[in-house]
Amino acid sequence: MAKILVVEDENDIRNNLRRFLQLEGHEVIEAENGRRGVEQALAQLPELIICDLMMPELDGFAVLREVRGNPLTRHIAFCFLTASAEKDTRYEGLAQGADEYMTKPFNLAELRELITRMLMRRRGAVAG
Repeated sequence: MAKILVVEDENDIRNNLRRFLQLEGHEVIEAENGRRGVEQALAQLPELIICDLMMPELDGFAVLREVRGNPLTRHIAFCFLTASAEKDTRYEGLAQGADEYMTKPFNLAELRELITRMLMRRRGAVAG
């Protein structure tokens, strides 16, 4: 399926996402903070990054800026998965270049659909 990087500082959420994504057939890379997330993105070049917003070291906005600012990683699909449901925060994330924004708690069926849609869109953009 796809190589997906999960950047999440809460162990339980990160572990649950890893298990779910692996059951869906994806290869999962994990990062426990934003700095490590950027390092993993550069080292592993995943197809998709699922990133929390509020984290130590670098917040999700800083991760997104670094990913979008690097020619090696700017094409990677990027989704915020965060507890922040405020419209301004969602708008800011999308305006800065995130492809999608999903709030916690999340529904696994909706997450599956979002991942499928993002990967199809990204693969179509890369092919075309």
